[in-house]
Amino acid sequence: MSDKVLLTHARMLEMEQELNQLKTVTRKEIAQKIKEARAQGDLSENAEYDAAKEQQGEIETRIAELEKLLRNAEIIDEENLNEDQIQLGNRVLLFDIEFEEEIEYTIVGSTEANPMQGRISNESPVGQALLGAAVGDTVDVQTPNGVAQYKVLQIFAN
Repeated sequence: MSDKVLLTHARMLEMEQELNQLKTVTRKEIAQKIKEARAQGDLSENAEYDAAKEQQGEIETRIAELEKLLRNAEIIDEENLNEDQIQLGNRVLLFDIEFEEEIEYTIVGSTEANPMQGRISNESPVGQALLGAAVGDTVDVQTPNGVAQYKVLQIFAN
């Protein structure tokens, strides 16, 4: 399995900003909390110290996670998207045949997926089925409730 992480340029910038904030600001704030808690004396019964150390662990875990994601990032080439076939980074307008309604999705890498915001992973069943489809195509997606069908109405390059 590849460690490659697909990201939009915007998401990469957000992650870099978060990483910078954690390293330059949040780490110092936590260190100060730990210092203040230590100054209160007995650490064995110091809830503030324990909480600050736990928070420090969470921050360091998040920093390591962000660094790994960014190190393995592959940026989705949004500049060369076209409207001929659905590819990673495209926004698509679909017609759900069963529910007779239009839905819109953006196909993104798994780390950016958020179905509530219409951002679906290229690794999801719907995302996989849509990749390579063109306007007018009907795609079948195997779901736990059977096969769902979507007709591609429009593909957006941005």
